[in-house]
Amino acid sequence: MKYIKLGNSDLNVSRICMGCMGFGDARQGQHAWTLDEEHSREIIRRGLELGVNFYDTAIAYQSGTSEQYVGRALRDFARRDEVVVATKFLPRTQDEIEAGITGQQHIERMLDKSLENLGMDHVDLYIYHMWDWQTPVWDIMDGLNRQIRAGKVRYIGISNCFAWQLAKANAIAEKEGWSKFVSIQGHYNLIFREEEREMVPYCDEENIALTPYSALASGRLARKPGETSERLEKDAYAKFKYDATKDQDEVIINRVAQIARERDVTMTEVSLAWLLTKVTSPVVGATKFHHIEGAAKAVDLMLTEEEIRYLEEPYVPHPLAGVMAQNKPANAKDKHVWTTGNQKI
Repeated sequence: MKYIKLGNSDLNVSRICMGCMGFGDARQGQHAWTLDEEHSREIIRRGLELGVNFYDTAIAYQSGTSEQYVGRALRDFARRDEVVVATKFLPRTQDEIEAGITGQQHIERMLDKSLENLGMDHVDLYIYHMWDWQTPVWDIMDGLNRQIRAGKVRYIGISNCFAWQLAKANAIAEKEGWSKFVSIQGHYNLIFREEEREMVPYCDEENIALTPYSALASGRLARKPGETSERLEKDAYAKFKYDATKDQDEVIINRVAQIARERDVTMTEVSLAWLLTKVTSPVVGATKFHHIEGAAKAVDLMLTEEEIRYLEEPYVPHPLAGVMAQNKPANAKDKHVWTTGNQKI
């Protein structure tokens, strides 16, 4: 395993981050394919053996049971100062807004619950899971900074946002003398490269770490077109993100398969080796040993410039998908597309 500094922080993280959305009580959330605690622990232990020290979960994953499984496993298998633990908080609920709960109060409440779930006194990276259109960003940055001052958070990150939102939030933090976001967890992989328009160059300029999720496009970049799995069949959310562009994406997936054959490696290794030329540490979901083992091998696979160009050449622009398509201002009329100026986003 190789390690790298996480943006403008002093956290040294493995080049692969284990995504823990696949862990948790399937009865407590929207995903029926998640692993129970026994099998989650086995995957986490294997990750540690391979040198993975960066673990990403969220209070939203299976009603907090992912945090509970991750926290107990890391306490049993690793020293706290040997791992980097990230979790995320959700926007305020409508009930909280109506009850007068401020953004600052909301963050404290969610963090305290996450720390209880994890069985820890602090998290290394606390991530704003998605933009809260009903809460001033000033309140969010103030609330996060208060938790850093309290010693319950070391650094903060953001997920599912536009580059202008990240720039605005960090500008406010700089003006007020508060901690700024050191990382962005966006949707970025070989068949969804929209982050390259503004987010990637902005983060390169500001030394903000890119830790993208859906690194393998929910398994699509790890399998030849036509191959399937139980998870792919059950995961309606992944279908929502990728089915609309299936035909154009298969051109790229076939090229991944071709290079994998030529190199005698897996498609997982090729897909992640490409992404590792672009980002700090991709978040790789793992529900089987070979998921995390293939990800670890990808760190040592160096693609040639010709191979990188060959993989990138067929890409065509994609519409917003997933959280970014769903999360929108309250006055946006369309469910999946909203408008800024004359341009559809």
